[in-house]
Amino acid sequence: MREAKRYVLAAGGTGGHMVPAAALGAELKRRGAEVALVSDARGVRFPGLFDDIDTHVLPAGRFGGKNPLGWAKAGAQMWRGRAMAIRLFREMRPDAVIGFGGYPAMTALLAAFSRKVPTIIHEQNAVLGRVNRLAAGKVDGIATAYPDVERLDAKYRGKTHLVGNPVREAVLALRNMPFPVPENGEPWHVLVTGGSQGASILSQVVPDGLAQLPLHFRSAMQVTHQARAEDIDAVRAGYAAHGIKAEIASYLPDMPERLAAAHLVIARAGASTIAELTAAGRPAILVPLPSAMDDHQTANAREMTEAGGARTIPQSDFTPAELARQIQALGTDGESLTAAAMHARSCGRPDAVTALADLVEAISSPEQEIAR
Repeated sequence: MREAKRYVLAAGGTGGHMVPAAALGAELKRRGAEVALVSDARGVRFPGLFDDIDTHVLPAGRFGGKNPLGWAKAGAQMWRGRAMAIRLFREMRPDAVIGFGGYPAMTALLAAFSRKVPTIIHEQNAVLGRVNRLAAGKVDGIATAYPDVERLDAKYRGKTHLVGNPVREAVLALRNMPFPVPENGEPWHVLVTGGSQGASILSQVVPDGLAQLPLHFRSAMQVTHQARAEDIDAVRAGYAAHGIKAEIASYLPDMPERLAAAHLVIARAGASTIAELTAAGRPAILVPLPSAMDDHQTANAREMTEAGGARTIPQSDFTPAELARQIQALGTDGESLTAAAMHARSCGRPDAVTALADLVEAISSPEQEIAR
């Protein structure tokens, strides 16, 4: 009789899908399970995330546009990927397949449905994604990162479980550290990040916006700004023109350490960004990406903003004057920013990976009770 459970993680090749999948994989392995990853060519290339997990690349067509030939080609790729996944599952005999969104996840889920393997989907955003919407009716469990998820049909409420969005252990460790209010003469650290690819709009607006803040705050600022490589020279010149101390880089390998030092974060509102801000308890100015599908970044920002841990500025309204106004509304003193940090922290779900792993184990072992 086989003792170790076997699980397949299925995720599309973006960081928003791959990071929580990697966190769950590490937790399941810690519990003694065997874990494999199914993704596309992008997903298996994420450095350091799946080094000790067997990975499998399957074709998965991307549906979009109005070209019938494109849809036919995508459908053929999806069907071919499903057949490959079925062959893999015959060999692996997984106890459950967990989908994290993206078309490669749909390929694996279709194979699991045909093999009657228990299935779970995890939704990182506050709007149910396209692939998860397609799969929601057939899966055994739906795990969410937010208490309210748009486009999730109420008829699935009985199998929906709020677990949160897993974050890196280095970020989670910040949760038990006090907010680092500067002593007299110490700098106020402002972290600006547009995600792994940067965001040109932040580079265009933030230097001029910070220059409009009160002198007592502006003169003490130390900015760390993650920008696109092509924007770095202009961003550096912008800060220099205003006499603002700034470090600019296209990539920050020590992001948890930067977040630990930050007193204020200016960022997009991707699912992983929100999860890390609320896990660590850091106040933020959020500028949702307007082109995000179903405007899910605006929905992601809502809980943290309503709690008082952030201010949200639509990109259409994101000007230097509005940025300065919203920062002052959030606070530019130790007491106000500490309060905002506490409000941000109140939205965090530090047990997300544990809760998700518990759900996976319960659904793969029907005799266990599933907590909601």
